[in-house]
Amino acid sequence: MTKRIHAKHKIDRRLGENIWGRPKSPQNKREYGPGEHGQRRRGKLSDYGQQLRAKQKLKGYYGNITEKQFKSIYHEASRLRGDTSEKLIGLLERRLDAIVYRAKFVPTVFAARQFVSHGHVKVNGKRVTIPSYRCREGDVIEVRDKSKDQGMVLEAAQSSERDVPDYIDVDHGKMVAKFTRTPTLTDVPYPVIMEPNLVIEFYSR
Repeated sequence: MTKRIHAKHKIDRRLGENIWGRPKSPQNKREYGPGEHGQRRRGKLSDYGQQLRAKQKLKGYYGNITEKQFKSIYHEASRLRGDTSEKLIGLLERRLDAIVYRAKFVPTVFAARQFVSHGHVKVNGKRVTIPSYRCREGDVIEVRDKSKDQGMVLEAAQSSERDVPDYIDVDHGKMVAKFTRTPTLTDVPYPVIMEPNLVIEFYSR
């Protein structure tokens, strides 16, 4: 088991949920946390505990973004007009690695980050190697020609494990996707309940 897969599974078990909805998650078999004390009964969480958990879950879902980066996204969302929790989701879903994952070019958000950073993706015809690069509505994201035949890419595109959301148009024959609009919380196909409102409360304390 690679370090990345181990870390991914540890996130699931620590949170007590299969946050990516993957069949291989250990959470499907063991409903307790990692470590020697993992099987102890979980106590009722305080308001702070619930807010912290919501933040860890959302942050973990997007490839365990660093605290500094995640907090920066929150601050940006808070400066935008409208519902801050909806703006937070919109900013997260506009990340290039998130779109590559949503388009089913790769099997996991962790793989998406690596895929982008290794130079396999172009945005509007130009190679972009920054996973956190923020796409705009109308941007065209494509897998570079020399990367289209990678086994991981072909397998992900054919997988029935998840569907491409309707705010992304994809042609898997050409490995090209178009980000058509910024989604709201209800548009995003999270396998578990996300509570960005509690994340906002956490940072607003």
